[in-house]
Amino acid sequence: MPTFDIIKESKPSKTFRVASVIGKFDLQSEKIVEHFKGDITLPNEWQIGLIVGKSGTGKTTIAKQLFPESYITSYSYNAETVLDDMPKECSVEQITSAFNAVGFSSPPSWLKPYAVLSNGQKMRVDLARAILEQQNLFVFDEFTSVVDRNVAQIGSFAMQKAIRKTNKQFIAVTCHFDVQDWLLPDWVFNTDTMTFQSFEGQKKNRPDIKFEIFQTADKSIWKMFAKHHYLSHTHNDAANVFIATINNEVAGFLSVLHFPHAKIKNMKKVHRLVVLPDYQGIGIGLKLLNEVGKLYKKNTTRFCIATSSPSLINSLKKDKDWRCIRYGRVPEVTNGVLKGSTSKNRITASFELI
Repeated sequence: MPTFDIIKESKPSKTFRVASVIGKFDLQSEKIVEHFKGDITLPNEWQIGLIVGKSGTGKTTIAKQLFPESYITSYSYNAETVLDDMPKECSVEQITSAFNAVGFSSPPSWLKPYAVLSNGQKMRVDLARAILEQQNLFVFDEFTSVVDRNVAQIGSFAMQKAIRKTNKQFIAVTCHFDVQDWLLPDWVFNTDTMTFQSFEGQKKNRPDIKFEIFQTADKSIWKMFAKHHYLSHTHNDAANVFIATINNEVAGFLSVLHFPHAKIKNMKKVHRLVVLPDYQGIGIGLKLLNEVGKLYKKNTTRFCIATSSPSLINSLKKDKDWRCIRYGRVPEVTNGVLKGSTSKNRITASFELI
């Protein structure tokens, strides 16, 4: 049971400015004293905790006092890519798996330096690094403080999913109460009231989100997603385009082309599937893929996708509505297919909606 009884005292030197303020506001003491007292009764089994309260209520002081070896404000990033900033003992497979787990699932962004990433991406990279580090407990201060609140909520849910797949323990320290329902903590300590609440053993349900899909004839919207596609920035304007929104904000893109085949006449194939970085890690891509696929299946049209994305392959392998129909490298085709347009240099998997 971590218990704290912290007294913070500061006595500034009596400069002209300090003396002026003391006299002007008739302050009775030159010393500033803050007292924080309470206890956190940690559950027997937990993975995610939350220390939350308004600014100045002692969150940082308490976190540093109780968890000094695990307290993190920031990591040092000096490499040309975030891949090379990860712990040296980790393999590429371990690093990319951690990136995907926290919703940082854009390979082009893995090759960027940390400094040029968005604040939402930086938050996820920090968490991936913490997961890859050898320490079992890590405490993040100023959690979600520099990101949009919608991004903070979606990111919090993606992060808690990633943590629960490991044996790590994570404590978020923040002044934003809105992340609690999305982070789904096992316990919460509120520094406004110095009260502790345990949610051990309680069922944790993600808040409802407004998910909608629209078909659009405006192909120019691809420009919003192009740089986030893991393979190509190009798009075939003959494809049918579908857009997914989360809480009325554009979040995902999926386009579909007719699949020319010598024997199969009614096959449609996914051309591009992209989820914006701020919405990755909560299953939006798979939900968009399934819902659009069902629309085509209603018209007795077969629906398939080929991908080399490890995270999407793993998701489709676990989904009972999808059947893997091919895995490996596709031989280069010469009759009627442009050279270099196949995936012969990449390991890909093809799945069909059943």
